[in-house]
Amino acid sequence: MLTQDRWLLPEGIEEILPNEARNLEYLRCQALDLFARWGYRLVIPPLMEFIDSLLVGTGHDLDLQTFKLIDQISGRLMGIRADMTPQVARIDARTAKGDLPTRLCYLGTVLHTQSDHLEKSRSPMQVGAELYGHAGHASDVEIIRLMLEMLAVTGISDVHLDLGHVGIYRGLARQAGLDSEHEAELFEILQRKDRTELGSFLESSGVELKISNMLATLLDLNGPDHIIEIARDRLRFASEYVNQALSDLEAIASVLRRLFPALPVNFDLAELRGYHYQTGVVFAAFVPGYGREIARGGRYDDIGKVFGRARPATGFSADLKVLASLSTGGDEAIPYVSIFAPAADDFDLYEVIRNLRAEGKIVVQELPGQTQGARGMGCSLELRKHGDEWKVVKV
Repeated sequence: MLTQDRWLLPEGIEEILPNEARNLEYLRCQALDLFARWGYRLVIPPLMEFIDSLLVGTGHDLDLQTFKLIDQISGRLMGIRADMTPQVARIDARTAKGDLPTRLCYLGTVLHTQSDHLEKSRSPMQVGAELYGHAGHASDVEIIRLMLEMLAVTGISDVHLDLGHVGIYRGLARQAGLDSEHEAELFEILQRKDRTELGSFLESSGVELKISNMLATLLDLNGPDHIIEIARDRLRFASEYVNQALSDLEAIASVLRRLFPALPVNFDLAELRGYHYQTGVVFAAFVPGYGREIARGGRYDDIGKVFGRARPATGFSADLKVLASLSTGGDEAIPYVSIFAPAADDFDLYEVIRNLRAEGKIVVQELPGQTQGARGMGCSLELRKHGDEWKVVKV
């Protein structure tokens, strides 16, 4: 192996250098402090688990993204977490007391076998919050509000919100009498938004014409507020289940409009992210110039059923690395002023340095024989002795 090859890291795996690490840590503190102020308690799920525990519930969708290895102690197959959401759901199912709402948050690195089509990293820093034990609109609104507040405190501006509801497609597929295989096939077509393929599928599937027309029109139901009104007209033959889903979307959007009058809200009734485990409203945050969502979430009631306790649930997650790259604050938003101290063997100097550090100041002390002074070390202040007293002065 060539010497320079020793510097190479696996594709999609990156090291984080001081400036970026400092920014990430700052944003991490901002996010977790915000969650705490809203009553969300931090949990830290394990980095790896036995695969049959890790890939239950929502985890089944993560099978291809999960790195697997053999535990040398038990001989059992283990997996490195690719998403922390299923782990947090298990924590709630095991620890929740009674039927009281539970608010949990998390932040940590996950690992993916494949990189995203846009983001090259295979080691996102996942941050998120989950609210368990409440099935009403208020908990959906709270989670969306918290997501928007988190984006604000991490320096993300000009956010656009997309709203959808997987119950609309689920209800129409049920009305169409599709079996699980054809429902999954139609789901994939809608995800690709391929009108020609959709038309061919519906024509050959034998679905009743009025239901076929309602499924076909989902691709057109994408836009601002008036989309709900149009949807009610075009889906007028839909079941009560579908109409309730539209009412849920309308109610949530109404509250958001009052709380965030400047927030652009878009409805996309063909958006089925998380369809295999989501049960209700789904949402995503976007910013101009970035080709995919920067945060996403939705309702996934009864997620804890596989862990022995079914509970309503709603939540969101994001990649803190992506948020850091898009933050308008940047490094200048982080207070980072260093004080340079000389390499003097002076008890009074040691006491001054200790007191400054106790106050939260950054003090970098010179080492004997060092050639660079305060400026070379990136310090804008330094300690100088005036008479018998050490004082902080500008460089």
